Amino acid sequence: MTLPPRLTRPAALDLVAQLQRELALQPPHVILAAAHAQFGPTAAISFSGTEDVALLGLAQDIGLPFRVFSLDTGRMHPETHALLQSCRERFAPDLEVFSPEANQVEALVRAKGLFSFRTEGHHECCGIRKVAPLRRALAAAPAWITGQRRDQSPDTRSEVPFVQIDESFSDSSGVLLKFNPLARWSSAQVWQYIRAAQLPFNALHAQGYLSIGCAPCTRPVLPGEHERAGRWWWEEATKKECGLHAVANAS
Repeated sequence: MTLPPRLTRPAALDLVAQLQRELALQPPHVILAAAHAQFGPTAAISFSGTEDVALLGLAQDIGLPFRVFSLDTGRMHPETHALLQSCRERFAPDLEVFSPEANQVEALVRAKGLFSFRTEGHHECCGIRKVAPLRRALAAAPAWITGQRRDQSPDTRSEVPFVQIDESFSDSSGVLLKFNPLARWSSAQVWQYIRAAQLPFNALHAQGYLSIGCAPCTRPVLPGEHERAGRWWWEEATKKECGLHAVANAS
């Protein structure tokens, strides 16, 4: 797929302001359609879990093609791989999977073992297994689409806009735009749509897992706990981001 050039910063700022006016209070499928209207199928849906399945279903509902990619960190649950295959078969036969560089993983494990994230924080491991592959997936891409919701994490995502400039992955080639069509949806709305549309979902959800990442860093959530309490549960709530979605992204 040939990617169009990224927007310049002035053009991106103007477009974000325009879309924020035009799409205020619009439902997710309208925001998806706006992303496609601006960037066509080169606007890439990042697939990893429940919210992203909803995005794929909504895209299918409105009949618009998008590039779809996923990150395989090498430490995913088998159930997550099964979901990935189900979504490839149903939505995206050309789904692209990006894995970490083997030499970087080997160097980290050789120097610090398999579980350094338990004592030194998870960001180094996530940087190698998630952020670096994402940077390759987004290289030169003009826009990407995520399943972030404001209620996923009151500490880090409460002000997620539905369209923004992604400062973390913009570079000298231009500005990367990020669309978050589900920003205003709750978990209940996501699940209502998935069940109504009979979309596939991760089998771990039936075992008490609400937010699912790498196997060593994810546990079931206890009654009354927030959905992301099972991610990196040994760390403070304000640190529960892996670097894919920087808190300081500009809108």
